Amino acid sequence: MRAGDVVRIPPHVKHWHGASPTTAMTHIAIQEALDGNAVDWMEQVSDEQYGSAAKGSRRSK
Repeated sequence: MRAGDVVRIPPHVKHWHGASPTTAMTHIAIQEALDGNAVDWMEQVSDEQYGSAAKGSRRSK
């Protein structure tokens, strides 16, 4: 993702987002409520998963 990008996540699609150990991220969300519920928070990413994903993103560049 680059500054100014817009990402649309369809309803019922599980996803995660976040910064890396060396790169910051700002997350602004606009969401609608369905049946009185706007968001279902999923499980937190562990430090091990976070570190593994960050290493993988550096390799793919």
